[in-house]
Amino acid sequence: MKAPLPTVADIAAYDCIIDVRSPAEFAEDHIPGAINCPVLDDEQRARVGTIYKQISPFEAKKIGAALISANIARHLETHFLDRPRSWRPLIYCWRGGMRSGSMTTVFRSIGWNAGQLEGGYKAWRRHVIAELEQWPARFSFRVVCGATGSAKTRILQAIGARGEQILDLETLASHKGSVLGILPDQPQPSQKWFETLLLQALQGFDPERPVYVEAESRKVGNLHVPESLMQRIRAGDCLQVDASLAARVDFLLTDYDYYFSRRELLLQRLQALQGLQSRENLQRWGEYVADGHWPDLVRELLELHYDPLYHRSQGNNYLGLAAARHFASNCLDPDGIDRMAQAMMAND
Repeated sequence: MKAPLPTVADIAAYDCIIDVRSPAEFAEDHIPGAINCPVLDDEQRARVGTIYKQISPFEAKKIGAALISANIARHLETHFLDRPRSWRPLIYCWRGGMRSGSMTTVFRSIGWNAGQLEGGYKAWRRHVIAELEQWPARFSFRVVCGATGSAKTRILQAIGARGEQILDLETLASHKGSVLGILPDQPQPSQKWFETLLLQALQGFDPERPVYVEAESRKVGNLHVPESLMQRIRAGDCLQVDASLAARVDFLLTDYDYYFSRRELLLQRLQALQGLQSRENLQRWGEYVADGHWPDLVRELLELHYDPLYHRSQGNNYLGLAAARHFASNCLDPDGIDRMAQAMMAND
């Protein structure tokens, strides 16, 4: 009787996880810790798929087998010849079919106890979706709230540096959360990889201790925070940063200083406010950018756009705001941020 294939629950029992899908598939999402050893690269996969559809499955399988064999041989020579006989790799492809089966067969013929993940990546993806429905309910969240420019992410990171558990959504999403929140030269991950990172973070927390998180909307840039997590965060205890306007302007001038040398990018991002702001405001802000009047630009963006938006949205979304603990600050430099983090932790 044939032994059952290993499942997602068995991943930890293996020494190495090998993802044999194409580099593009791997880049979109993969099992954390997996290495990418494609048995068909992106171009080869597209070629075989075209042959399958336009000529015949038989011809596609012949070409695919030749390419897969050559790639497995190359990976074997360059990555795995030093592995001992006791080495146990787990191999997966899209759905646990020909690509992972081919490498598993070769490795097992050598003498390694290689496993082929049942259901492949699709089984992993189903696992992530199911687990993200369950894990958020295990935690109590402390939500750092405050108007734009209140250094919420930096305060959160300072809390983490002092040993508390933090869920840093903006770092995981590679985005600061606002229309100007893109990080130049740092693209956002795919939605699937973002969710994998979220699950990995949640599974590393102790449910007996609180998790600090920043108040966010449902979207961080182009990425959606899973609804089960969003609901749990919005039911958390709120810690309100009451920073002065001057402190917020000073902080933003430091935190977004990369825009000073990327004026075209900043102007492009400001165009996203069309329909939300008058043409006169947008024209004036464009002139501020051209002339380098950064404090004026930041102050008006806060007063005319971000602050009204914050006051309209936060009270409706975070149930704990009415009973929030307030923490005032007139300085959001590194020392001020650290003092804020200490005050929030001491008040917990």
